[in-house]
This record gives sequence, structure tokens and C-alpha cells, in this order.
Amino acid sequence: MTTDAATKDQDKSQKSGDWSGGKGILPARETLGPLFLMSTTPAFSIVFFHVCAHMKGNFLEFAKMCLTQGLFHTIYRIWPTPFDPQVLKMIGAFMVFELILQKYMPGRDFKATMTPKGNVPIYKANGMQSYICTLVTLITLSSLGVIRPALVYDKFGEVLSSMNVFAFAFCFMLLVKGHIAPTNSDSGTNGNVIIDFYWGMELHPRILGWDVKMFTNCRMGMMFWAVGILCFAHKNMELNNGILQIGMAVNVALQLVYISKFFFWEMGYMCSMDIQHDRAGYYICWGCLVWVPSVYTSHSFYLAGNAPDISVWTGLAIFIFGFLMIWTNYDSDNQRYVFRQTQGECLIWGKKPRKIVAEYTTDAGETKKSLLLVDGWWKVSRHFHYMPEILGSLCWGLPALNSGFVGPYFYTCFLTILLFDRAFRDDDRCRKKYGPYWEKYCSEVPYMIVPFVV
Repeated sequence: MTTDAATKDQDKSQKSGDWSGGKGILPARETLGPLFLMSTTPAFSIVFFHVCAHMKGNFLEFAKMCLTQGLFHTIYRIWPTPFDPQVLKMIGAFMVFELILQKYMPGRDFKATMTPKGNVPIYKANGMQSYICTLVTLITLSSLGVIRPALVYDKFGEVLSSMNVFAFAFCFMLLVKGHIAPTNSDSGTNGNVIIDFYWGMELHPRILGWDVKMFTNCRMGMMFWAVGILCFAHKNMELNNGILQIGMAVNVALQLVYISKFFFWEMGYMCSMDIQHDRAGYYICWGCLVWVPSVYTSHSFYLAGNAPDISVWTGLAIFIFGFLMIWTNYDSDNQRYVFRQTQGECLIWGKKPRKIVAEYTTDAGETKKSLLLVDGWWKVSRHFHYMPEILGSLCWGLPALNSGFVGPYFYTCFLTILLFDRAFRDDDRCRKKYGPYWEKYCSEVPYMIVPFVV
């Protein structure tokens, strides 16, 4: 796109108030890209599980098997049944438990950021309470012998297979709902059924009072992340005569710190790009129902059966660095959250923060104002918080050392691509939304993510 064309596109977006989306760095976002992803990611979730479970994370071994036996035959042979009765009971019980907590666990009402259509989503801020209740329930039932957490490890292939089926059915239901019973005005078709299914029809769908994205993203995806790695740690103890290996302990401890931070800051997440601008379709909902359990827990799943022995000092060094990265990520997110909640009337690093007052136009033609933070971590780069998040995730795989090829480190590779693409998307969206104010902000904070690099 030429500079003139980009400027015209930006002006058009500002005048229409359509700043809900943005262009990233990944190609083929229209039809072909979504079709490719929807046809390959479900199979990849199963392949990734199989490689970590049976091939020590070595994708080269899997590639050799495909060359000798054929790709489709291999995938068909390794695909677990999605209809295991024991697994269906586990998934059903977990879903019902989390739905009950989401709706009935006490919590204050929280008003999120106004949407392009002028709607203001309201959430019940009970994430931390639900998180603690879930972990206490898991530990209590395990201690009483009611459940065996390691069963999740033993049946993980069947879990992913079942969730693939459920997620596709769930996304189809959201597609139909978006056409016949949208929750509010932040909805509509893209004119392409494939894009509607992939990106979603509605921004904030609700079903019988339950917020869909809070359920899929927080109560299923993020909550299973914590539950899953604890179950994998239980398996590691079963395989090592009741002793939890140091590498596994470091891996799980760091992730629990990160996930605890997430639920403590959950209402900040409800104002993030995932919730504010990405509609509820395959991209978000399948991703949180299948991709998060499959990929985000993959290093823990790998370490459960393949953790090498590391020294206490090595484990401590990894933990300290990882903890510092998680804290930095939280502190940067929290700076922006507090800044927004107080309309800039706060202190950042001991002083009143510098800001830019930016104007934008809603879909209804109303002129609104936003504050852009130009201080603290947000003076370093426009998406500084992605750097410590990527480095922190690397620490979750480091206890594996060089024991596995790609497997323990795939999540970090994926996260880097995801966050860089998201940064470019958010920059493009903000340029459409704020116009000259965003250009002024970029002149004040010239680097997107990594200072002096990009």
C-alpha cells in the first residue's frame, strides 16, 4: 500500500469510526489464511501432543514417520478418540464447575472500555476468587483420593480430541447466534461465511447471562492452564517415587506465578486487545479451548516424563530470572491499567505521568477522548510488556535444557510470532483510531517493542 493510499484508508477509518481491527505482519488474513489455519491447527494440536508424549518432543522423528507411512495415514493412526466416557465426564464436570463460579462467585461489577458502537461491557470481577477456589478444590479432592490428577496426563490426547470437537460445534453455534440473536450492536457479518466463522460475528456475545469470552478465555483456557500443569506435576511425582523433580517444580512454580498474576489482573485483561477488538469466533474461542491447553502447557507435559536432572542452583537462577520477567510484565500492564482507571491522576515511578490527550470518533459519529501514556515502561516502547512476557516464557522451557528438539520451546517461538503480529495489528488499529495523535505518540515513543531494534 502506498503512503497516499494508507493515509486515505486512515482518514476513512477515522471518519467512519471503524477502528476495531488492524493489519498485522502475518499474511493471508482473508479466506485463504483462515481456511489453512482451521484445516491444520486441530491436527497440529494432536500431532504436538503425540510428539511430546511419545517422541520426546522431536519433530524430526515425526517427520521421518510421515515420510515412511504417509502424512494423513499417520495423523489418522495417532488421533485419539474424542468420545472416551471418562474424559467426557472430566471435561463436563470442569465446565459446569467453572460456569457456576463465573456466575455465582461473589465479585464487584467492573465496567470495561467503551466499544466502537458505544457499548460498555460489564463483568463480575471474581477471577481471583474463582482461581483460588478451583485450585483448592483440585488439591482437596486429590488429597482425599476422590480424583487422580495424573489421569489428565494419561488421557491428554483424548482430552484434546474431545475439545476439538466441542470447540468446532461451539464456534458454529456462535456463528448462528450472531446471525439470528446478537447480544448487542457490536456484531455483524463480514460478508464471508468463512471469515464470520473464523473471526466471529459478535464482539461481546453472552448466552443466558454468561459472557462467552470470559468463559472461553479465562475460565476454560487460563484456568485449565493452571489445573493442567498441576496434574502434570502429579504425574512427574508418580514417575519419580513421589518426588517432584527440580526442573518440573521450577516450571510449574513460574507458571503459577504468571497465572496468579493474570487472575489478579483479570479485569485489566478484559480491557485488552483480545477482548476489546477480537470477535468471538474460531480464532479466539477454538484457540482458548484447544490451543491453550495443547500448546501453553506443552513444556510442562514434556517435562512430566522427560525432565533432566538439574541442580538446585540452576533451578534457582531460572526461577529468579523468570520471576523478574513476570513481575516486569505485570508492572508494565498495571501502570497502564491504573493510568486508565484514574484518567492519568496517578503516580508512575514516583511522579505524575506524561500523557497525550487523543480524540477519536465512534461509529455513531461522536467525538471522544482517550489518554495515551508516555511514561514509565511505556516510554521505553509502545508494546514494552511483550518483551518480559516472551523472556518469562523462555524460562518455563529452560528446565528441559537440550533434552528435546523444539518441543519444550515451541510455546516461546509461537508466543514471539503471536505478540509481534499483535503489536503490528494494534499499531495499525490505533493509527486508524487516533490519526495525528498516534503519529505524535509514535514520535515520542519511536520503538514498537524492542528499543533500537523494532
